[in-house]
Amino acid sequence: MSAHYPHLLAPLDLGFTTLRNRVLMGSMHTGLEDRRKNFPRLAAYFAERARGGVGLIVTGGFSPNVVGWVSPLAGQLSSSRAARAHQIIPKAVHDEGGKIALQILHAGRYGYHPFNVAPSKIKSPITPFAPSALTEDGIERQIRAFVRCAELAREAGYDGVEVMGSEGYLINQFLVKHTNHREDDWGGTYENRMRFPVEIVRRVREAVGPDFILIYRLSMLDLIPDGQTWEEVVMLAKAIEAAGATIINTGIGWHEARVPTIVTSVPRAAFAWVTEKMKAEIKIPLCTTNRINTPEVGEQILADGMADMVSMARPFLADAQFISKAAAGKADRINTCIACNQACLDHSFQLKTASCLVNPYACHETLMVSQPAARRKRVAVVGAGPAGLACSTTLAERGHEVSLFDGADEIGGQFNLAKLVPGKEEFHETLRYFNHRLSDTGVTVKLGARVDADMLAAGGFDDIILATGVIPRDPKIPGQDAHAANGKVKSYIEVLRGAKLGPKVAVVGAGGIGFDVSEFLVMAQPSPTLDRHAWEAEWGVTDPASQRGGVTRPHITPPAHQVTLLQRKAETVGKRLGKTSGWVHRASLKMKQVEMLSGVNYEAIDERGLLISFGEKREKATLLEVDSIVLCAGQVSDRSLQAPLLAAGCSVHLIGGADEAGELDAKRAIKQGTELALRL
Repeated sequence: MSAHYPHLLAPLDLGFTTLRNRVLMGSMHTGLEDRRKNFPRLAAYFAERARGGVGLIVTGGFSPNVVGWVSPLAGQLSSSRAARAHQIIPKAVHDEGGKIALQILHAGRYGYHPFNVAPSKIKSPITPFAPSALTEDGIERQIRAFVRCAELAREAGYDGVEVMGSEGYLINQFLVKHTNHREDDWGGTYENRMRFPVEIVRRVREAVGPDFILIYRLSMLDLIPDGQTWEEVVMLAKAIEAAGATIINTGIGWHEARVPTIVTSVPRAAFAWVTEKMKAEIKIPLCTTNRINTPEVGEQILADGMADMVSMARPFLADAQFISKAAAGKADRINTCIACNQACLDHSFQLKTASCLVNPYACHETLMVSQPAARRKRVAVVGAGPAGLACSTTLAERGHEVSLFDGADEIGGQFNLAKLVPGKEEFHETLRYFNHRLSDTGVTVKLGARVDADMLAAGGFDDIILATGVIPRDPKIPGQDAHAANGKVKSYIEVLRGAKLGPKVAVVGAGGIGFDVSEFLVMAQPSPTLDRHAWEAEWGVTDPASQRGGVTRPHITPPAHQVTLLQRKAETVGKRLGKTSGWVHRASLKMKQVEMLSGVNYEAIDERGLLISFGEKREKATLLEVDSIVLCAGQVSDRSLQAPLLAAGCSVHLIGGADEAGELDAKRAIKQGTELALRL
């Protein structure tokens, strides 16, 4: 047992095998599962996490048959030939001393294809295809497919399987009357509806024998109307235990639920109480999940007896060495997951290979390799925002002599503004990580240092990298400058740094910053994201023992300001935000009665407020009587040093916002900075 985090890092005896610690790397779809040609990359990705010390890895979901696909040609395990192709994956994990289970996922009506199936012919709100209702013979075929998939997983060398029984996929669809209108032995009473998962687990156990890990992902909190009651969830858990499961993993929320469960604004370990509630009901190990992203949080959950294991998925995208760093007493060196979803889940929805905003190496281990530089160079990096931090630390890690300059008194650039937004407190963790990285890699950091082209050109640098970021774009609204002088008009930078505003505010620009500023203005301080009970009240999360599905009427606190959010584009406000988090931002502002207007022209600002019109014909002239106007009208790249440096014959590179100003894309900035550093 480790002296650091003794509960988290304690072995877990499963009877026939022992896990080296209490951490399960939860299932994540990376996109590498869907093509066998990518299995070597998938194996390398898992091997690095096993090398880092995680106790048990669960793969992304593999369908047991064609009708269970999440999307056309998605990952599937249904033949011995496929099992042979899989062998490279568990072998890579075993070579690093780890264990790995394959997740069996049948999408049911969530399948994004025209031949999906479900207990009843009820279309999902998140897919365009209505499912075919399964016949009784069809149900038998699905059960046999689960069993065959588990047998093939064992044949391939996996240590176990996880049966995906949560998040609204096929098994969940059998469990609730909302999606199961059957009147035969597979519908009606809950005892009938739960036959499907129990039969799957019982037959899988019979097929694979007693010495194979069988995890069941149990939906403990559906977060949909007409979801399961707590009594029903307990009934199912006990039946799954009796049927032969080794571990029960916690599932939270269906994909169609209108309650966020994994984004940054969800409090850490927000749902561990649900797993704790189940602890008194069953004897096999219980795993809890969702928004557990530091060893301290995991340790506290286990020390409090809330669970026997903790599941962390995205934290192992962010840092493959999470466990080894924790065990060595170096948790402050962990690259913490900030739950942004921009490079992982958003990529999955776009059918792109997943990665990580704070760690672009994730899922690209064989493509992005940091090797010692062939020749040591002297490199100047100007700008200590995300792009500059990633670039300078990667350069120094490779052996270059790096000087990092920034005119501010602290590193971080625009991250220092982002971390002030309610729900984005996790950005503090990224800056903590980079502070240590700068020190550990030996970067010379010069803060409060405003450099000019002459100084840089005279510095004898082999390469100069401009990560100088962006400056706010001036929308040049008539009357803007005069009312900026009297305090009626403010920039988003001034607002996030504490400028006082009147009760009625117009926010000009509805990109990511416009949404951030609007949330900053409507949220009470401190943010409810720091208080689980306040967050639950805002979103209507409750005990499933008192309300089916664990959802109730939200109790919304009044907004701190009355906000109108405006955009020029004639499209849905917030349409371009990330798929997995954008709906949360829109819902948050809607709850706070923010009025969102699109297709807006900004005609003038006067002492009364903001005059606007709509469309190309500038119709419907309207006066917004507001006390304050906040400018969030985009950004332009700061390239002021580029031309004089090129004229001086310097080797100059642009990265991050200095290269492209689009919406302060930290994902692109960190990736771009890292890739440049790997090339130099």
